[in-house]
Amino acid sequence: MTTNQFVLTVSCKCTRGIVAAISGFLADKGCNIVDSSQFDDLETGKFFMRISFISEVKAKEADLVEQFGNVAKKFEMDYQFHRGDDRTKVLLMVSRFGHCLNDLLYRWKIGALPIDIVGVVSNHFDYQKVVVNHDIPFHHIKVTKQNKSQAEAQLMEIVEQTGTDLVVLARYMQVLSDQLCAKMSGRIINIHHSFLPSFKGANPYKQAYERGVKLIGATAHYVTADLDEGPIIEQDIVRITHAQSSEDYISLGRDVESQVLARAIHAHIHHRSFINGNRTVVFPAGPGSYASERMG
Repeated sequence: MTTNQFVLTVSCKCTRGIVAAISGFLADKGCNIVDSSQFDDLETGKFFMRISFISEVKAKEADLVEQFGNVAKKFEMDYQFHRGDDRTKVLLMVSRFGHCLNDLLYRWKIGALPIDIVGVVSNHFDYQKVVVNHDIPFHHIKVTKQNKSQAEAQLMEIVEQTGTDLVVLARYMQVLSDQLCAKMSGRIINIHHSFLPSFKGANPYKQAYERGVKLIGATAHYVTADLDEGPIIEQDIVRITHAQSSEDYISLGRDVESQVLARAIHAHIHHRSFINGNRTVVFPAGPGSYASERMG
């Protein structure tokens, strides 16, 4: 995306004339639509839309926001304009399994994940050297039953000081408080080592092995106060056979986790993911998104 390219995201109540009003506004302001996706949820009566467009008159974001106000007011829209060259500030969190962290660092390093990693937080020191070698700040925050509130206060201080837009739990194995989940609603993504909602808990691959399943997977979701029950952004599976061991399950599962988490982050940073109650609306990648969104 270039400096004169924008993304407009809209959600509001379903009604006639929304698309015409938005496209008419953009045309009047000298903008050319590059890509557009929309969805009417007939069950909830909500409308969702994502439009990528180029301003041929090099309009400023602030002017577009101000001028769009009358359209938004008419339809009672929740909306945001995003500049094409904006990069999401991401804070990664990890415990003792580093496969997702290493995958994200590699994608970020080669430019396949267009974000600014403002730091890595961990309750252990296992990956301190890896993080520091990438010239990324490493923050160790020890978490115990006794200091949980102080630990979360430290975390929020880092979030505020770095201007973090998105927190990614890259196999961070500590439960966040209800208060923190509410404060950061829609801004925390977790990768769960299971194809939710089955086989929850600390060792889902062992459960899957004992049950003789033929498919295992992973789930990336927004974090809410309900543990592992947040709106799902992305999922994937891998087929296994009776001849594979529980260790094989773990190895294959970790590969899937890394891919699913990266795709979920891509959907969020490209403004393709909308929270819709307990579910999400996730529009497919279009022009302006990186081809790596579909990397395996």
